[in-house]
Amino acid sequence: MLTRRVTFRLYPNNSQCDQLHWARKMHCDLYNAAIANRRTQYKHFGHSVDYFEQQNCLPEFKKVWVEYAELGSQTLQATLKRVDIAYQRFFKGLGKYPKFKAKRRYAGWTYPNKQSWRVSSNGKNGHLELRDLGEKIHIRGKARTWGIPTTCTIFFRNGKWYASITVQCEPTRQTGTGSIGIDLGCKDAITLSTGDKIPKPDFIKEGHKKVKVASKRLRRKRTPNRNKKVKASRRWKKEWKRVSKLQRKVTRQREDWLHKTTSDIVSSNSLIAGEQLNVKKMTGKAKKGKRKLQKAGLNRSILDVGFGMIGDLLTYKAAEANGFYVESPTQKLKPTQRCAKCWELTPKTLADRVHVCSNPDCNHVEDRDVNAAQVNEIWARGQELSSLDAELPSSTAYGSMKQLGAKKRQKQRLQRSKSP
Repeated sequence: MLTRRVTFRLYPNNSQCDQLHWARKMHCDLYNAAIANRRTQYKHFGHSVDYFEQQNCLPEFKKVWVEYAELGSQTLQATLKRVDIAYQRFFKGLGKYPKFKAKRRYAGWTYPNKQSWRVSSNGKNGHLELRDLGEKIHIRGKARTWGIPTTCTIFFRNGKWYASITVQCEPTRQTGTGSIGIDLGCKDAITLSTGDKIPKPDFIKEGHKKVKVASKRLRRKRTPNRNKKVKASRRWKKEWKRVSKLQRKVTRQREDWLHKTTSDIVSSNSLIAGEQLNVKKMTGKAKKGKRKLQKAGLNRSILDVGFGMIGDLLTYKAAEANGFYVESPTQKLKPTQRCAKCWELTPKTLADRVHVCSNPDCNHVEDRDVNAAQVNEIWARGQELSSLDAELPSSTAYGSMKQLGAKKRQKQRLQRSKSP
């Protein structure tokens, strides 16, 4: 069985909304207290505090701060686990040093098991019961595949409450027997090895124009400045909500378009060949010179198409259809310069949009992007597909609550076996 995540919109009444905001504040304070504890212990005593030490201190902590007795112990443990994940990401060089969070920037909290919450739904709408808060909350949403609920994360975003529920299910998806290669670009978002091109949708450009106009109006209002103790004007708050709403609309439209496009590709092909792209480095800022504006425009075009999302979507959708999505090593293979017919390299500049093979015995002429997509497909066909792992990458690289529990039980068994 696979794990899938479904997000529902919550519709709490006024009293339920007050309880949710109170719980959010309490978890935010616990998060900040855990960070302060780690900093103090290491700075003054040279002691590195880990997750298990903070977890074992929760009973004594709840005796001092009696307000936390109303919240479930496992939800508090999940908040402490967030702190541990933040520190592990920092030590591995994947994130910045953990900082204190203000309440307005703290999203929500997690229920890691089914004992502390219950959902009454068959995958479409229903009710959610949070047992430490005590009331049922109406939810709206629809899951493509429903299964056994495992965890629930409550978060507050843009003035609305949401519940992100993970379910264990067996999703299925229809697919064909064909194979296809893809090449990503800024003008034509996806170019297929068959010669078809999927252009970047017009609504993205139109949405950015509206955001730009609204942002210009926002800059004319009195902006808040906490250092100078300047409060935002009511007009600024109103305009800020309008800009945020327009940005969210563009994001939802892009995600919807990406889901539909990748689903169409998977529905006809069981083997999909893409390319490895380091989107983080591709969208880096220009350090100096007159190319800052040009680089900013290029970065915006790359992010608008969603280079980083397309590969992830194709990976899990192909796995659901028992297919394969593979990515060619772009730096070694050089699909943009390699000929799909004779496999020779022909150097090109960005201005060269047509591939003309330099091999006199080949003279293959093809569109540059179509040729690159064909090279990716040929490379994928030559791989040993039986050795590929089509499963999704694990989201518990730093240890989930279930893994931590298993580790703790194993430690207890070893202690009991050693005791006389």
